[in-house]
Amino acid sequence: MSKNHSTESDASSNASVSRHIRRLSNKERLKQFLSLFKRDDSVLIVIVADPDSMASAFAVKRLLSRRVSDITIVHPNIIKRLNNLAMRDILKIPLQSLRSIKKDEYNKFVLLDSQPTHREEFANMHFDAVIDHHPLTEGWSAPFIDVREEYGANCTMLAEYLKSARITPSAALATAMFYGIKVDTHNFTQKASPADILCFQHLFKRVNKYWLNKIERSDIRKAEIKYFKAAFSNLKIRKNRIYVHIGRITNPDILVVVADFLTHVHDIGWVIVSGLSGEKLIVIFRCDGYKKNAGKLAERVFGPYGSAGGHKESARAEVSIKNLPAKLAFNFETTTLMKMFMKHLD
Repeated sequence: MSKNHSTESDASSNASVSRHIRRLSNKERLKQFLSLFKRDDSVLIVIVADPDSMASAFAVKRLLSRRVSDITIVHPNIIKRLNNLAMRDILKIPLQSLRSIKKDEYNKFVLLDSQPTHREEFANMHFDAVIDHHPLTEGWSAPFIDVREEYGANCTMLAEYLKSARITPSAALATAMFYGIKVDTHNFTQKASPADILCFQHLFKRVNKYWLNKIERSDIRKAEIKYFKAAFSNLKIRKNRIYVHIGRITNPDILVVVADFLTHVHDIGWVIVSGLSGEKLIVIFRCDGYKKNAGKLAERVFGPYGSAGGHKESARAEVSIKNLPAKLAFNFETTTLMKMFMKHLD
């Protein structure tokens, strides 16, 4: 069988499985998910660690805690953002680096808040279940696929699983899921569904507000203040769009903090912030989502050079600087960033 034919077959298969799962009731969906696991299974839960994915993994761990022999949550990325570190530590979410474990010690694999095509570390992993709220991608398959892109947060889906299982979340789990929904919906100012609102309300009375405040107020290290100075120095505004190339950074998450801050500027429709981390150019997209789609724009501009995509209101691109045309890669700055978008936005 040719590679192209195989890819088309996988795409058809995962779309079919996803449609089947979407048609089920919450109870039927839970039943099918739980049917994947047996008492002697060792389960590896894989996430790209952020608040929504960490909360989702915490919920799946609770769902399976009395059904399997062992559960480990792993992530390929380095957690650097202070909010995420505070969430992990305050709520005691048991995370490990993907590199620190031996995959052959596990026989069941679950991917949450992501899909196998999203990161190269997932390329050789075969997942039994994928639960995600990003647009369905092609080139992979799994026995259980629950992808609902209309949901604002992935942990909303897991809150429905818990409710169907009649499991009352602990204060730590409720706080994690509540915060995950807040972050991924940007306090309901971006994409959200009625299900997100219902789960948010359901979790509210179980949240530990002291823990939540501690997590939300952990934003910026003293050493990162300099990046705001660089952002203001390099910032350019054109046709209600803010472009900023900060330059070399030690922590890519500062780009998210800067981009989110700049969305507060009145009468701005787009915020596009970039920086260099190692040999990669990282670009963060923010928009109001009104007749705009940040994910599609990211794919159009940076898809030919590397990884790019996201939601209508927010997106991210990560590309090797050597993959860019030489005239763009050399001495990359804010005006370079603007030029890359001219034919797509102007």
